[in-house]
Amino acid sequence: MPKKVLVIAEQRDGKLRQVALEALGAARAIADGGSIVSVVIGSQVKDAAAELAQHPQDKVIAIEGESLANYDSEHYYLALRPVLDEVQPDVVVLGHTASGRDLAPKISAALDAPQVSDVVSLDVQSGDVLFKRPIYAGKAFETKRVLSTPYVVTVRPNNLAADTEQGGSAEVDVRAFDEPADVKTRVVNVQKKASTGRDLTEARVVVSGGRGVKSAEGFKPLYELAEVLDAAVGASRAACDAGYCDYSLQIGQTGKVVTPDVYIACGISGAIQHLAGMSQSKLIIAINKDAEAPIFEIADYGVVGDLFEIVPKLTEKLREKMAAARA
Repeated sequence: MPKKVLVIAEQRDGKLRQVALEALGAARAIADGGSIVSVVIGSQVKDAAAELAQHPQDKVIAIEGESLANYDSEHYYLALRPVLDEVQPDVVVLGHTASGRDLAPKISAALDAPQVSDVVSLDVQSGDVLFKRPIYAGKAFETKRVLSTPYVVTVRPNNLAADTEQGGSAEVDVRAFDEPADVKTRVVNVQKKASTGRDLTEARVVVSGGRGVKSAEGFKPLYELAEVLDAAVGASRAACDAGYCDYSLQIGQTGKVVTPDVYIACGISGAIQHLAGMSQSKLIIAINKDAEAPIFEIADYGVVGDLFEIVPKLTEKLREKMAAARA
């Protein structure tokens, strides 16, 4: 049965995030020939909305306002609420990101609707949509079917295929957002951390270090490997707690969840809390001195040895291969 689907398309600094197109791809499958409306919220999002409009859909709404420059749930919800009332969606789809996890429950409450979170795949069968999501820290999966509309869905980044349809000419409806006088929260200052490379949640390759890296200096060979592979660098909680790296790199149950094409775990034993954040990676390579480390149980390829010998040699070989390919 065709459905009306509203996509909350996430952007950062005026540029669409990959998860926005993944949410749109999910919406196209869920809509089943019904209507799709996307909304982009921020301070300057006209260009992002125009890019999104190239993907066939009914309308793209761009909501702009200075108070929307940085995400906070109150302002974004106030900007979004009139769109919910106008569109009356059967389904709302957004990314299972830090902001998506915060905003989705507000949407769910506003619509008095159930929510299916952290979806990693979906299957449309005779009009019904089956949603697959991890449970028990990634050790098992459950499949859900929502029996009525409306409902809210969050999709895990890097799991669903991004929408690739082109040739769209949807109307771009640009709207101004005026901050109400009675708002209870306001962002007064934002301090951005120094960039450590690619965005962990969107990277196709992640090189990650654990307690076995031994020091902040020990992360240097991991960064060198990541540079060659155009990868992001991550870490286990043990490495962060030890002060080897910033907590912004933490992967796991209390950190970021990543699902790259390739995950290289260096000196990571494989505690269940860490596995919860990376076990759905498509290919896992583990490097560890301890042959009994739990990480080897889920690794596709395992190397038992000293990461300080193996990683530099791997980096050197990759550089040689790439140089030969360019010659």
